[in-house]
Amino acid sequence: MLPRVTTETAHEWRQQTETTREPQAEADDEWRRPGPTPEQRRVDLYAGLAATAIALLSLTLARSTGTFALGPPPSGVEQLIWTVAVPLPLIWRRRFPAVSALAVSVAFIGSQVRAVPEWQLSSWALFVAIYTLGAWGQDRRLSRRLRIGVIVAMFAWLGIAYMLSYSEITAETFADAVGPVPPVLAAIVTGILVNALYFGFAYFFGETAWVAARRQHELAEQAERLRRSQAEVREHAVVGERVRIARELHDVVAHHVSVMGVQAAACRRVLDKDPTKARTALASIEETARQAVDELRRMLGVLRARDGDPEGTRQPAGVDQIAAVVDRAGEAGLRATLGVYGDPVPLPESVSQAAYRVVQEAVTNALKHATGASLLDVRIRYLAQEMEVEVSDDGRATRPANTDGLGLIGMRERITAHGGQLEVGPRTGGGWRVRVRFPLPAGGVV
Repeated sequence: MLPRVTTETAHEWRQQTETTREPQAEADDEWRRPGPTPEQRRVDLYAGLAATAIALLSLTLARSTGTFALGPPPSGVEQLIWTVAVPLPLIWRRRFPAVSALAVSVAFIGSQVRAVPEWQLSSWALFVAIYTLGAWGQDRRLSRRLRIGVIVAMFAWLGIAYMLSYSEITAETFADAVGPVPPVLAAIVTGILVNALYFGFAYFFGETAWVAARRQHELAEQAERLRRSQAEVREHAVVGERVRIARELHDVVAHHVSVMGVQAAACRRVLDKDPTKARTALASIEETARQAVDELRRMLGVLRARDGDPEGTRQPAGVDQIAAVVDRAGEAGLRATLGVYGDPVPLPESVSQAAYRVVQEAVTNALKHATGASLLDVRIRYLAQEMEVEVSDDGRATRPANTDGLGLIGMRERITAHGGQLEVGPRTGGGWRVRVRFPLPAGGVV
């Protein structure tokens, strides 16, 4: 097949191609397709050598049949050189697509100028070179310009070939023509149509292959991002579950153990002097231990429960159980009081549980760290738009508030989750105070 096209056709085809480009084309220009793998390079080497061997066979057959469509051929050695020069650069077609396409194009025009009789396989080699430049060109703008440049060069050469062969047309050339179209015009139009399809398909298939490679790359990136995102979600879920378990263990264990420690110390001091008080303290320790075990079982049941599991539906501690916490503090030796101010309103279960845990943690800290404390005052206030919980004592803190302690961290997490505010610090006149405000839901105040 001898390509026959015009520069006008190339210009029109280029305009059509540019008008069909998506706005994303500029972004596509920034992507660089990875080079061929070692296996692909080996395939190109073998394919290029095979194409060269077939081209030599085609030359041998053309010379044997005396088919010299392009005119008198050069010497046999020159024919061999041009025949090898056209398909051989295909061995680097994916590794160096621009160099390979230029080499094939120059060799193709040279073989045409020298009227080498082998042009069938050379035409396919040119097609493959243009296609590969479109499919594997690293720089998209350069790739497009080179392909358009090659096509324009082919058009220019073919125009020259038409002009050179026009003087050789005689009356006998189209002696058998019977159609309505003038023979010369019909030959030119046929060449334009054939070569428009030839170069159009080479360009189109190259672009399609490159777009497919880019889409595959994007899918691979999306899959990798999804995999990393899923891994992060799993990791965050594990960390969140660990934090939740640690917070629950701290809230459940620390309070009861602290109460038992204070009661055990009181029992030790009065064991010999007042056995009755010692027995009362031991009974309180026993009851506190039983409550701690019950809460641990409840917590473990919630952690292990699945959807629909009865163990997971057990109601957690809430504001209604704050009185029990205050009573245990009284049993530990403090003069503990509980005051409720305002009209109680129904609270969301999560807010009620958070308030209970705050009081439990504050009482635990008072038992552990408030030296010389004799009074513990717990107050719950139902205001117009919020509920306030305050726990204060009259002792001396043995150390400053540890902002990194697990108890305060858990307290802040619970309060922040409900949009509340936390105040922790020394109280005017001595002692320590923990004050929390939870906003009440709209319409929640009775």
